[in-house]
Amino acid sequence: MKQTFAIVMFIGGMIFSETARAQVEIPVTLQYRLVEGIVQISRPGEESILINLWGDVNAPGRFMVPTGTTLLELISIARGPVSFRTGETTLDWSKLHVEVNVSRRNQELNIDEVVNFRFRYTEQLPPGILEFILQENDFITLEVKRQAAFVDYMRIVGPISTVVAAIILLVDKL
Repeated sequence: MKQTFAIVMFIGGMIFSETARAQVEIPVTLQYRLVEGIVQISRPGEESILINLWGDVNAPGRFMVPTGTTLLELISIARGPVSFRTGETTLDWSKLHVEVNVSRRNQELNIDEVVNFRFRYTEQLPPGILEFILQENDFITLEVKRQAAFVDYMRIVGPISTVVAAIILLVDKL
């Protein structure tokens, strides 16, 4: 009986120590949901700001980021612009344009100011975007645009010409 009790205590101690060691070794992620709709990037206790990011990004939402976060860091946290690669098409990246608008409230003048950055994927980044520091309650929109291709025009002209040809054939048969 004493041996059974000693074995149970030994196994219980081993399990408890492994569990405690595993809890210490698990790295804490820097990204987790604070409440539904807010993603916290900053560490608990770190000075942080709330930022809104909407548009053509892979993970839009409201982010709690450390003070001093730049615009490009936030876009990277949101996993970058959406991809235009589908099973149907693969687009030429040189024809894609990115437009980033940052809207912020100027309390002294009581107006909203908008800073705009536009660039192509094949061009250098516009001046100022690398150093642009975000402020509390900035509202950022990102839009990815592309030039129309021949296929886009055919998707419009094709159905219209089909309807016109069908009407001509019906009128001719009557």
